[in-house]
Amino acid sequence: MAGVIKGLLEKSTGDLSKAWDVLRQKGPGEVQFWFIALIVGIFAGLAALMFRIAIEFGQAWIYRTDTILHVSLPWYWIVLIPTLGGLCVGFILTRFTPDGRARAVADVIEGAALRDGRMERKAGLASALASLVTLSTGGSTGREGPVVHLAGVISTRVSDLIKADGVTGRDLLGCAVAAAVAASFNAPIAGALFALEVILRHFAVQTFAPIVIASVSGAVIGRLAFGNITEFSLATTVATDFYLELPAFLILGIVCGLVAVAFMRGIFLADDLANAAQSKWHIPAILRPAIAGVLLGLIALGFPHIIGVGYEMTSQALTGAVGLRDLIVFAVVKAVAVAITMAGRMGGGIFSPSLMMGAITGLAFGLVATSVFPGVSVSATLYAVAGMGAVAAAVLGAPISTILIVFELTGDWQAALAVMVAVSLSTALSSRLVDRSFFLTQLERRNTHLAAGPQAYLLSTLPVTNVMRDKSEDGLPTSEDCWNLVEQGLYVDGNASLEVAMGVFETSNSTYLPVVTLGGEDQPPELWGVVYHVDALKAFNRALFEKSVEEHS
Repeated sequence: MAGVIKGLLEKSTGDLSKAWDVLRQKGPGEVQFWFIALIVGIFAGLAALMFRIAIEFGQAWIYRTDTILHVSLPWYWIVLIPTLGGLCVGFILTRFTPDGRARAVADVIEGAALRDGRMERKAGLASALASLVTLSTGGSTGREGPVVHLAGVISTRVSDLIKADGVTGRDLLGCAVAAAVAASFNAPIAGALFALEVILRHFAVQTFAPIVIASVSGAVIGRLAFGNITEFSLATTVATDFYLELPAFLILGIVCGLVAVAFMRGIFLADDLANAAQSKWHIPAILRPAIAGVLLGLIALGFPHIIGVGYEMTSQALTGAVGLRDLIVFAVVKAVAVAITMAGRMGGGIFSPSLMMGAITGLAFGLVATSVFPGVSVSATLYAVAGMGAVAAAVLGAPISTILIVFELTGDWQAALAVMVAVSLSTALSSRLVDRSFFLTQLERRNTHLAAGPQAYLLSTLPVTNVMRDKSEDGLPTSEDCWNLVEQGLYVDGNASLEVAMGVFETSNSTYLPVVTLGGEDQPPELWGVVYHVDALKAFNRALFEKSVEEHS
């Protein structure tokens, strides 16, 4: 009997070993991939849950209160806490990232488009830790950016383990992001659509099932920890005479679009000013977050609502518990605080601040509307809900998932038409004044051109050496002809992409370019081969076709 059992165990172990080898060498099948998606979703959901709990615990312990709006610490502690937090963040980011910058959603979008769904693991973990310190010690950002990138780090590890190709790696990334968002906000529907709309930027049918599986698993983890409750509670569920109030919600959408654009441009302006100041006064990178921390601490002396994620203030706006004057002041102060935090390279996301800015904007608009037309406008809080969705959608560039996030955060489905109208107008306006979203504009500022679609960035993913004809091949131009072109500046470096090569082709009449490395002072230049214009075009067409197949599968 013992021998039979031993034989069965050995056979089972051998079968599992063979299955693992097949998985690593040939990639997962469809059903196998669903199980992998479930596992990734569980781990990403747990990471999001632990990150949220760590922020809440850290903030409560450091500030000695569960409600950040009622901080009772001495004034010098309120200034000192974010300053010390900034020093800690500066050390982490300068020590463990190559550029001293915390990773967030924009880097996940870039990884999905340009790096086969892979993230920087060491920099990603360091960024998550830096963002945790930021949000616990007074930084004025959100938790979703670090959570999304942390989920990307998890999916990267799994992709590397199973040697996933680009399509599988991107799908796993979408699964991880969906689970993280779902666990963070108790929003499984919005989590799945966020991954498709914002990260992968397509709605391929083949990716839908695994992403939904992962998103649901993340939501289950969140509900096991916090229960099936919404993030925000509204004062009342208000039915509205939508047709009478439609013009007001159209105007609100335009106002929210302008607020979102001003909010985003303010952040980018602050970043430019901080870069210029750091360069002019030779400020060490490690001190940049600490300086931002000092400024945040001084602001928090009078406006403690800027500390952390800011959901307390958002809740007050959604219940109409804030007056018009305070709303205007709070909106300006919050926008300044977020800009300082972002410009100080302290880490964190933009989604939670945009929810707060939207709720404040919507309530302010609603208070004016209900006072001017009391017989038509039913409730100012309905405008707060619509404004919350409109500003957030414009900032994220994600109208579909943001609408659903708002519904799942509030549990109020009666305001569906109002929110949809406001969101549609705000995103239509803001997308024409920035590069579609905050994240894509961030990437554009780094010269990463993703906003225009695959036709704009695919060339940068193709190394010129993949298309180059080796110099040893027959029928190529002579070395003398190649070096003559090099002297005219018509060449491409061997380490460049086809994006560089196509730029040279467009400014010249040459049908080919030498591929060279010019070397240093003590190294002679070397001719690698030749890249033909027609070969580059064929490679570009193949890449476009493969991307089209992936997006429409």
